[in-house]
Amino acid sequence: MEKIVYESEFFSVKDTLFCGQVFRFKLNPVLSKARGAESYDVFSADKRCLAYNDGAKAVIECEEKDADYFYNYFDLRRDYSAIFKAAESFGGVIKAAAEAGKGIRILNQDVTETLFSFIVSQNNNIPRIKAIIEKLCAGAGEEKEFSGEKYFAFPTPYALSLRDEEFFKGIGLGYRAAYIKNLADGFDKTIKAEELKHLSDEELRKYLLSIYGVGRKVADCVSLFAFHRSGSFPVDTWIEKIYKEDLGGTLNDREKVACELAEKFGENSGYFQQYLFHYKRGLKD
Repeated sequence: MEKIVYESEFFSVKDTLFCGQVFRFKLNPVLSKARGAESYDVFSADKRCLAYNDGAKAVIECEEKDADYFYNYFDLRRDYSAIFKAAESFGGVIKAAAEAGKGIRILNQDVTETLFSFIVSQNNNIPRIKAIIEKLCAGAGEEKEFSGEKYFAFPTPYALSLRDEEFFKGIGLGYRAAYIKNLADGFDKTIKAEELKHLSDEELRKYLLSIYGVGRKVADCVSLFAFHRSGSFPVDTWIEKIYKEDLGGTLNDREKVACELAEKFGENSGYFQQYLFHYKRGLKD
């Protein structure tokens, strides 16, 4: 087992996991009690790790072969102090949100999992999203093992394509079942993650919006959380609230709000969005 240790000033495991960018994680009560600190099982694609804060350190425990993957997953090569200082310079609610969420990092997630997961997330709440994705993994994912415990990988598009639309409806996807089925059936023919990485931000957004069932918010989430396009500013209910209540915004169209905020905050947009989401919503789940 490999142990990655990182300074915790700009890495709060809990805040990073609970700020709406990822859905496959859960508290490990046994290890939390043993360590006297909240410890989380984190799943990504077919991999799993344990992550927790221990005093002035953040710790990630994973299989040795997955160390580079999780080092990149938690974005540990990036210096967040400059991002934090930029947020402080705006003052007001941006500064307050950054101070409250100083340890948030934007994850570099698996493209396939992020795209499917955020289609599931549409008009949904986080506990329900997590439950549906858990059923998706149990129903179509490959069984794996970590530290003697069984878990399910996120299903491959091919595995999902073998399920019919009724399967997706049966796990609670409702109208989203058609979106997931359509994406799974055509995924390997149309989506080449490595090629998408070379597109400009605008080209990537345009491509994502061409996928059946993907709107502006999902496209921005996938751009930010799977491709780390930090100029993206996803707008949901909580961001809309803070836009109107704390930033004095007047627009009612979420796409226009996303454009306005992205233009205002530039390449720091995605980081500020996470600070603001965490600040306005709080740790509710």
